[in-house]
Amino acid sequence: MSEELILALEYLEQEKGIDKEKLIQAVEAALLSAARKVLGVKKEELNVTFDPSSGDIKIFLKGEEVSSQELGRIAAQTAKQVIMQKLKEAEKETVYEEYKDRVGDVVLGTVHRKERGDVIVELEKAEALLPKSEQPRGETYRQGQKMKVLIIDVKKSGKPPQVIVSRKSPQLVRKLFEIEVPEIQEGLVEIISIAREAGERTKIAVHSKQENVDPVGSCVGMKGTRVKNIVEELGGEKIDIIRYSDDPKEFLKSALNPAQISEIKLFPDNKKALVIVDKNQLSIAIGRHGQNVRLASHLTGWEIDVRSPEELRETSPLREIEGVGPKLAEILSKSGYDSVEKVANAKVEDLKGIEGIGERTAQRVITSAREYMEKKQQKENE
Repeated sequence: MSEELILALEYLEQEKGIDKEKLIQAVEAALLSAARKVLGVKKEELNVTFDPSSGDIKIFLKGEEVSSQELGRIAAQTAKQVIMQKLKEAEKETVYEEYKDRVGDVVLGTVHRKERGDVIVELEKAEALLPKSEQPRGETYRQGQKMKVLIIDVKKSGKPPQVIVSRKSPQLVRKLFEIEVPEIQEGLVEIISIAREAGERTKIAVHSKQENVDPVGSCVGMKGTRVKNIVEELGGEKIDIIRYSDDPKEFLKSALNPAQISEIKLFPDNKKALVIVDKNQLSIAIGRHGQNVRLASHLTGWEIDVRSPEELRETSPLREIEGVGPKLAEILSKSGYDSVEKVANAKVEDLKGIEGIGERTAQRVITSAREYMEKKQQKENE
């Protein structure tokens, strides 16, 4: 045991950088506590010495050396436990120092094992935790599988693993494009925004800082090689590369690809957009389970309402207003007056400025809308 202690102390000092004196003090303090419990005496009556050169442990009670097989066994166990604890602390500190400044980096890892839905990934110098919450929908893992992960957190305390990684974060896609596309590394092409439903589809908006550089072509690569590499890394996830535009209408139109857009009405005050498409383009614009419009909304930052002209006429609440037919309801909705309350609060000058609405029509519609609101209020008060 003496030789083992000496070797352990030397290893901790030389390889882990732990001060030897501090180690000795920790061992002696633990030995003192253990001896006090075994002998049933006060701490002040005991003295413990540990010789780091020989590994010998001596315990003194009121100045007299105590020697017993039981005490010797407990002393050895205690010293070993202290050494192991210090070793664990040193390893945790080493991992923390190695990865604390790498949050946001993409690293290559190997799937080691699964634990209750989580995945333990071996990195170069540590194990990392890929929580179930950071795994894309439908993605499966096999032991020995190599994959790229994004470091999202490094914990200084707690049980290992301390490094937390993600395969779900949109930032993983950003980093993969930065790695694959030299024009992004050089600052010629900029990623403006990313919307991702991990495991299924991602939309990424890119912009070129130079007119002669095609941002979409740069990201796609020759024969699609660059984006293909990223798609393969993400297990076949679909990626739409969108050309960013300062013109919100153009940006929205591109974000809703592959749908053909007929018209876009913007309401900047609440950042809402009414997108009108032909009936046969409605399902394309909305996408499966609403995915296309949802991703486009996240990508652009606009709340998007996709409608066909038929829907605007048939489902408009403005049809509740006396004298408002399908066509007039469509005209008003397209101009932002999509509720009876908005029409009732409008001024004649506001409505007659809309193409297709004259002064008399504007006055009649506003009057009818106000009468409708009054009747509705009376019913609610009854």
